[in-house]
Amino acid sequence: MEFDTIIRHGTVVDGTGSPARQTDVGIRGDRIEVVDELNGATASNIIDAAGRVVSPGFIDVHVHSEVALADPQDQRRYGSVLQGVTTHLTAPDGFGWSLLDYEKAASLWRSTLFSHGKANLSLGWPTAEDYLSIFVGNTPVNVVPQVPHCAVRFGAMGWDGRPATDLELEQMRATTREWMEAGAVALCLGLDYQPSAFADTRELIELSKVAAEYGGIYAAHVRYNDIGREAAWRETMEIGEQAGIPVHISHEHVTSETVPLLEEAARRCDLSFESYLYHASNTHLALTLPIWTQEGGPDGIRQRLRDPDARRRIQEHLRRRLNPEISGDRPVFVHTQTGRYIGQSIFDAARDAGMPVDQFAMKVLEEEHPYALMVYHRARSEEEVGQSIQQTIQNQAMIVASDGIYNGESAHPRGFGTFARVLRLCVREMGAVSLEDAIRKMSGYPAERFGIKDRGFLKKGYGADVVIIEPDIVADRATFEQPRLEPVGIDRVMVNGRTVVLAGSPTGELPGRVLRR
Repeated sequence: MEFDTIIRHGTVVDGTGSPARQTDVGIRGDRIEVVDELNGATASNIIDAAGRVVSPGFIDVHVHSEVALADPQDQRRYGSVLQGVTTHLTAPDGFGWSLLDYEKAASLWRSTLFSHGKANLSLGWPTAEDYLSIFVGNTPVNVVPQVPHCAVRFGAMGWDGRPATDLELEQMRATTREWMEAGAVALCLGLDYQPSAFADTRELIELSKVAAEYGGIYAAHVRYNDIGREAAWRETMEIGEQAGIPVHISHEHVTSETVPLLEEAARRCDLSFESYLYHASNTHLALTLPIWTQEGGPDGIRQRLRDPDARRRIQEHLRRRLNPEISGDRPVFVHTQTGRYIGQSIFDAARDAGMPVDQFAMKVLEEEHPYALMVYHRARSEEEVGQSIQQTIQNQAMIVASDGIYNGESAHPRGFGTFARVLRLCVREMGAVSLEDAIRKMSGYPAERFGIKDRGFLKKGYGADVVIIEPDIVADRATFEQPRLEPVGIDRVMVNGRTVVLAGSPTGELPGRVLRR
């Protein structure tokens, strides 16, 4: 029997959660042909994986990577590939710029600069297919489309901060349908971000019904800032019930607050959630503002800062929001337009400027327009963090996802560390979860949940996305001080049968494809 590649003697963890077994993997072209002993078989490429784990490529269902993936000069595109991630989903938090004319796309692009940064892309993709074509032959990983709700709403309503009319809602349904026809796996939203924040529950249910027709799911950064976690989770459950669609919540943890919500969701709907397992978040400073101030995107915020009454109300809000005794957050600057304040907390930077923190924050919002990117460190004891990580990784509804941001050189380590961190911390050090279940949460489960066919498992006929891991040394090295350090212990990563990482370094191969529902 002849193969292109045989991986011999490895400990195969196939993505199902089943016990690992020592066996071989035979690959022909871009497909897995055999997962079994291949004594006597030959191949032009023989890989000895003795003492190492052979697993499916990991799937990141929430990562802000599209700009980096589409730019061959951007080496940050390898941040997740080096961890064994072989598939990315598009439109995290509902961000997107397609099916818009140039003027609208450019306006919406400015509102997402904090996550994607400037890029060598020519805006203007009149169809979903036009946008997806930029990845063909240009990326080391596979790309799976989601419906970008921000762009869907913007195309129908611009920045308007109100519920949609029947006519506007019909236009949004049509755009959602075009994306689903193009193979999108989910309707994806960021309900703390503009312009999605002003969508009412009716709009979300109606668009979810379209996605549900195609077997898609509803995936959302919920309305934390507007109505709070508890109400936002219940809105998500209502959408699941009313639209008859599975629902998924972004970047969550299992805590005393979410345990009863998870129990309620289990009775009411089909709900999953994702976590990156760091107790610090990463977004722009403007997200600390109330929703009403953000209508119109970055320019709307600037306009309100120039209005004396609005400015007074904003400052009062920031005085409360940036009080560490109330919020428990310590926001640290990681990327700004001017390069100032990097590595400083907003409290230290305000002190150095001789200003109250609320007044200083307003100064930053004006001078660093349109964004200042922050890491928000949460006030938690080591014991609390450890307990939450253990409960989160053990929850059956949990998927591992990075929410990685590749803008700037000093962002959050989750973009370069999340998946390797799970293997080091949760499996090897804490023993909180088995290797088999951890890998399932990074491969097979997200593939099943999001309807990504022939990925996520080491099975005959599946795409040859394969990771070879040294289980005793695999570890994340990225820290908040050095967030771009690559992991160790990921020996080889294959995408569609071609090696994109070898001995821990990118090979330059670009075999990624657009995978459709």
